[in-house]
Amino acid sequence: MKKFAIAFLSLFVFATGVFAADPACGIWKSIDDKTGKVTAIWKIYEERGMLFGTIAAVVDNPQDVIADACKESYKNFPKAGPVNKMTTVGTPWIYNMVKESEGNWKGGNIVDPSNGKCYGCVIKYLNVGQKNKSFTAKVPTLAMAGTVGPIQVFQYWVKATEEDIKKVQEEFPASK
Repeated sequence: MKKFAIAFLSLFVFATGVFAADPACGIWKSIDDKTGKVTAIWKIYEERGMLFGTIAAVVDNPQDVIADACKESYKNFPKAGPVNKMTTVGTPWIYNMVKESEGNWKGGNIVDPSNGKCYGCVIKYLNVGQKNKSFTAKVPTLAMAGTVGPIQVFQYWVKATEEDIKKVQEEFPASK
């Protein structure tokens, strides 16, 4: 019986490690690289082996704002319907990212719902003390790059919580 319990416990620990979420997954605050202000709170998640991201709360706009600056459609966009009629909150603006290694994703796209521009996307999870270019993470950070050809422009996002989402939603409620 003791051997069975040890084997079961070992299997449980192994399975927990195998099914642990990628460190890029979770809730993150996007930070404007010019102003240093929070622009939105995102939920980053893995689905069907790819990484996606939806805005959970948007700053300085009502939560039901329509992304009318977007095009009607984008190649391989994961949600059906006219994109320029979708709400900013709840739409998968980051999509079809492919895992390169733990915490590192590439090959997908990110659409900026404020202006409709679509970029290639690279996501790198940084632990405290890790560097990306001239940036050193002081807290767990996502290095988010919008790419056009060989040019990458990074923003650095920090961890957020469900409570952060609620605060932004209360401060900038839906207009209806």
